[in-house]
Amino acid sequence: MDDSEKVMQMLGSLKDVADFKVEKGRFLSATHEEIRSGATTDVYFVNTRDILASLGCLDTPVAAEIFTRTHGLFAGLDELMELLRGLPIEVEALPEGERFSPKETLVRIRGPYGAFGIYEATMLGILASSCGWATAARECVDAAGGKPVLSFGGRHLHPAVATVMDAVAVTPGGCAGASTVLGAKLRGREPSGTVPHAAVLIVGDTLKLAHAYDAVVPRGIGRVFLVDTFKDECEESLRLADALGDRLDAVRLDTPGERGGVTADLVRETRCRLDRAGFNGVQIVVSGGLTPPRIAELAAVGADVFGVGSYIAHAEPMDMTMDLKEVSGVPVAKRGRLPGILANDRLVRIQ
Repeated sequence: MDDSEKVMQMLGSLKDVADFKVEKGRFLSATHEEIRSGATTDVYFVNTRDILASLGCLDTPVAAEIFTRTHGLFAGLDELMELLRGLPIEVEALPEGERFSPKETLVRIRGPYGAFGIYEATMLGILASSCGWATAARECVDAAGGKPVLSFGGRHLHPAVATVMDAVAVTPGGCAGASTVLGAKLRGREPSGTVPHAAVLIVGDTLKLAHAYDAVVPRGIGRVFLVDTFKDECEESLRLADALGDRLDAVRLDTPGERGGVTADLVRETRCRLDRAGFNGVQIVVSGGLTPPRIAELAAVGADVFGVGSYIAHAEPMDMTMDLKEVSGVPVAKRGRLPGILANDRLVRIQ
């Protein structure tokens, strides 16, 4: 018996659900083992297993297709296939990172219903969130016009999924980096970020903090400092540039909304004053409530790098649906849907 068969037996019936115990002193998020066991599925899929088993048709051969009703960027395939790995099914899917159209078939699964039906809710959830985050990330990347976008959204989500968001924001979303350690490393990157306002406030002076950072942090990590904590942003930028010289990679504007936020005029002035003082090589990183229109506006006046949090993290999950399209080789569909396999020559055999 392989691992996939053991997983399917764990929550293969309502008795398994009744026997399933939750230990005390744990996080509320599901472990990888619980996801594989079916513990995150809707219970009616377990009901279905018992009913079909009683009728002797649990392993009826079926074909299922997954689609959504909107445009987007396809993401989440790596996690989907990790869930389905080793199961006796065939999987075709749109390649990761491809753009899709409303009602286009994104994934097609063929095999005995009992082998994968319990995972319907889990599969749809993986794709719904991943496609939403990746699509939002790509919108930001497109708006930046070739300038780097960093995913800074970890703080906006439960930590159980924050790293998934960062990972799909990088690939296939197109972000140049991500702030969470695990999220970045899942995509083979080093995490992006330097120090928060808290560090500046504790030290009491931006320049003193910058000197300490420069002395402690390895040279391979960028020297990028917030300049909106204590002083005028332009003044603080010039203080840092004068003190660090060519060791200063960038200044970061994260001016809060209470002071008007990061505006085009602020970026333009900061760029102008740095250039006039001879610091043309110091870049300007901007963050704080960025959206694609704001990214495009700020890129046009001199911003070089964009740290985006809430726009990506708060992206709406895409409403995914899985329909059975064939049962025992016969085309089927619920009313309102088209029976039978829907042709899509962009699908690629994955498993």
